[in-house]
Amino acid sequence: MTLSIPELPLLHLSDDEMALVQLLRADMMRDRWALQLRDAYFNGEQLVRDLGISIPPQLKGLHTVIGWPRVGVESLEERLDLEAFRWADGRDSSELSEIAEANDLFDESSMAHLDALVYGREYLAVGSGTDDSPPLITAESPLDMTLMWDARLRMGTAALRECAADTFIESGPEERMLVLYLPDQTVMCLPSDRGGWEVIDRDVHNLGVVPVVRMANRQRTADRVGKSEITPEVMSITDAACRRLMGMEVAAEFFGAPQRYILGASESAFQDADGTAKSAWETYIGRVLALERDEDGNVPTVGQFAAHDPTGMTKIIDLYARIMSSQFGLPPHMLGYTTDNPASADAIRSTEAKLVKRSERRIRRFGRSWQDAMRLALWVRDGEPPDKARRIETVWRNPATPTVAAQADATVKLVAAGILPAESDVTLEMAGLSEGQRQRVRADRQRARGTAVLERLAALGEAEDAARSPEVVDGDVSLG
Repeated sequence: MTLSIPELPLLHLSDDEMALVQLLRADMMRDRWALQLRDAYFNGEQLVRDLGISIPPQLKGLHTVIGWPRVGVESLEERLDLEAFRWADGRDSSELSEIAEANDLFDESSMAHLDALVYGREYLAVGSGTDDSPPLITAESPLDMTLMWDARLRMGTAALRECAADTFIESGPEERMLVLYLPDQTVMCLPSDRGGWEVIDRDVHNLGVVPVVRMANRQRTADRVGKSEITPEVMSITDAACRRLMGMEVAAEFFGAPQRYILGASESAFQDADGTAKSAWETYIGRVLALERDEDGNVPTVGQFAAHDPTGMTKIIDLYARIMSSQFGLPPHMLGYTTDNPASADAIRSTEAKLVKRSERRIRRFGRSWQDAMRLALWVRDGEPPDKARRIETVWRNPATPTVAAQADATVKLVAAGILPAESDVTLEMAGLSEGQRQRVRADRQRARGTAVLERLAALGEAEDAARSPEVVDGDVSLG
C-alpha cells in the first residue's frame, strides 16, 4: 500500500521568494525619498533653500508656504469622480455594484486618484473576502508598495507591500509585515525572532496573474511607472515664490515702518523729564515731538524716509502664478492671479479647456485600472476568469463644467433628431444626471409602466363586465 504524504505549506520563505523580496524592497526604498519630497510639496512642508544673501540670521527660522502644488493637483483630482461600474452590453450590473459598495470604492477612488497624481502611481490590490463577503479591493500607497512589471505582457509579475502589522495579527508594537503577491499565491510574513521573515499565511489562489493593478499617471513607453504632477518645474517655481514671500516678510520687518530723521535737535529731545534717555521704541512711537529751538533760534528739521513699496515683489509673484498656471493647465485666477477686468463666464470656460482635456486623459488611464481591478475581483470570487467578450465600463461624471441648460438643450436636440431614444440611459447620462439620479428615474419609469399596465387591465376588465351585463332593448332583456 502506498501512502501519500500531503504537501505542507512552507513556514518560511524559499530562497527564490527571499531574493524576490530583497529585490522589491530595494526598488521601493530607492524611490521613497522622491515620493516623500513630492508629498512635502503637496502638504506645504518642503524646506526652501536659502541663498544666504538677503535673509539675516535672525530670520532663519521664518518659513513661508505657498499652496500652489496642492491647488494644482486637487483641481485635477476634483474632476475625476467615479460613479459606477457596468457591463458594456447593458446587462444587469448589480454584482459589480455589490463589490464596489462593499469596498466603498466610490469614496476610496478619490484618495487613490489623489495619490496617483501626487506620487505618479497608486496600486489596487485584490484579495479574498472573509466568509461570504465580496472580494477585497484596497488602494495602496507607493510608499508601502511596489510592483515588478512586464512591459511586453502588460502585467505585473510580482508585488510587495510592507506596512504596519494588521490589528488582527498578534505582533509587537510598531511591528512591520510583508505581503508578497505572486501569480499563484499571496504570502504574508512577520519578522522572525531568529532574523528574516516568518510566513504566517499563504493564500493559494492559482489565478496565474498577480492580483495587483498599478494606476500610473503620465506614463511613457520608456517609463511605465508613471510621473507625478508635481514636476521639477512646479517645485522650482514654488521655491521661487516662497523666497519672494520671505523677502516681503523681511522687508516688512526692516522697512514696513517708515524711518524718521531729526536734524539739529538737542540731546534733551530724547530724554525723559528726569533726564533718563528714552528707548528707541519710545522715541519712534512718539506721535507729537516737542522740540526746542537751539541757541541760534533755529527749529530742528523733522522728516521721514519713503516706506518700502512691496509692489515690485507682488508683480514677480503674479508672474510666477502665470507660469504655474501654464504648468498645471489652470486658469490663472485659480492661483490667485487677478486682473482689473474680470473674465467673462465664456472666457473662464475657454481657459479651462486644457484642464478638461487633462482630466479626460486621466479618466481613460485610471478607468482601465479600475476595470482590471474589478475583473480580478470577479476572478477571485468565481475561481475562473470572466468572459473576455463581456467588457466592464466605468462611469464618470463629466469633467467639464457645462451649464445645466446647455446640457438639457443638447440632449433635447439629439432626441428630437432621432439620434437618441428618449427612454435610453445614455440620454439621461448626456443630460447630466448622476448615477443615483439615473437609477431613480429608471425606478420611476418602471413604476409608471406598472401603473399603466394595471390601468389597462382594469379598463379591459370593465369592458368585459359591460359586455356581459344584460341590456334592455324595446322592453326585452338581452345579453350583449
